[in-house]
Amino acid sequence: MDRDLLRQSVGYHGHTLFSLLKCEQQENPAFQCIAGDLSRTVQYRKESKVENVAVQQFIAKKADLLFSPSWQSSTPSVKEETEDMYAVMPPLEQFMEVPGDDRRNLFFRDIERGDVVIARINSIREFGFFVTLICLSGGLGRYIEDLEITALCPLRDVPTHGNHDDPLSYYQNGDLIQAGVKDVDRYHEKLTISLQPSSVPPSFSHLKLGVIGVDDMPAHYSRSVAVAGSTTETYEKVLEHTLGFANPSTVEFLLGKLGISETNPASLMRGLQTKNFLKEDYATSIRKKQSASWALKCVKIGVGHFKSGRHVEAMNEYNKGLEIDPNNVEALVARGALYATKGSLNKAIEDFELALESCPTHRNARKYLCQTLVQRGGQVEEEEQLVTAEGLYRKALALDDTFEEAEEALQKLQKHIQKSLKLKEESAKEEKDMSKNVETSAEKLRKLLKEEKRYILYSLFYPMEPNDKISFNLPGQNGNSDVLFVYFG
Repeated sequence: MDRDLLRQSVGYHGHTLFSLLKCEQQENPAFQCIAGDLSRTVQYRKESKVENVAVQQFIAKKADLLFSPSWQSSTPSVKEETEDMYAVMPPLEQFMEVPGDDRRNLFFRDIERGDVVIARINSIREFGFFVTLICLSGGLGRYIEDLEITALCPLRDVPTHGNHDDPLSYYQNGDLIQAGVKDVDRYHEKLTISLQPSSVPPSFSHLKLGVIGVDDMPAHYSRSVAVAGSTTETYEKVLEHTLGFANPSTVEFLLGKLGISETNPASLMRGLQTKNFLKEDYATSIRKKQSASWALKCVKIGVGHFKSGRHVEAMNEYNKGLEIDPNNVEALVARGALYATKGSLNKAIEDFELALESCPTHRNARKYLCQTLVQRGGQVEEEEQLVTAEGLYRKALALDDTFEEAEEALQKLQKHIQKSLKLKEESAKEEKDMSKNVETSAEKLRKLLKEEKRYILYSLFYPMEPNDKISFNLPGQNGNSDVLFVYFG
């Protein structure tokens, strides 16, 4: 365990944290080795009246992970860093209407020894020089030029340069300098800065202390100045116009800078301390659950609108939920019910069927789909689309063979179909009989004409006397029959 870091934590939180650590880490050999040193740290600490017990319990429980010197998954990569590698933004507070007094209080609350600031010299005295702070450089970026916060750089913290016997002779009013914070008096809001390399931690050792040029100013400062001079800039606009925001390697670069591996991320959850996680254990499945929860909230709001008769608002909420989670069963069922209420039965059927594809056991989806299929079947039956109606009724029964409405509608339709078929058969038979009768009458007429022709020929060759009789054999419907002709003269 990191001895210095743990000592600082116990020195801040006091005896309560130390007691919790002894309870939680009593079997940790690394803690046992430094327990005596921590005990002496607690003895010289003044107790604070305000303590956050929940935070102390968390620290004590996770101490072996929090203070482990090898918590990082990998060694931080050393890459040449430019402002185009990732989006360097002005402080978020610049896009918010935060009063100056509040910003000043936040600055003195957050500033710590070892932070790096950039300032402008405004007064040089024999004991040092005074500066006006412009911004924070290393670590947390903050624009503070408008707050007019001053700080003192004592003579002993000004290194000698070359042949200058007087260290202060190297500096002039108006010079920009970069320095480390040496001391902070939060109560009186006073700062002391230093140009000595020992005033900054090793992580900031690459920063140049002393006089700097305008080109050495951090990127967030120049963008802060641009935002401060404009009333139309928004956080989104500045972010989108930042070249580093479009860098496809942004995430990879930032993870490497922190020494965090994508395949073995650092975590304080002990269950995540393993390696080689499966793909389904990452963000995809978690995001799916989050989307489903968010979509259900939209459905709940939509149902409230529906009950109050606000159908347009309800439909908007259902559509919003399905945009978040396209396969959300509850949203599909709710929207399908609204479609059915408004008479859009085909759209309602589509939503209910999609819901059943995602969850075949959903009772309401099955119930509403059966009812809508029967209702739609009744519509097409009135339009004499009997085959289509029969298919809808059978589909409803396939989903629920105990659905009485579908069974009754199907039986009624089948009787209707049988009656229609019977009427068609009778009509066809009548048409056939009529055709046959017409054919028989025509044949009979042809026979009469033929016999009449024979009679005429006979009379020409055999003159008849009054009351002479001639018999002809003519075909009839029930067989042949004799026809008697009598000549009366």
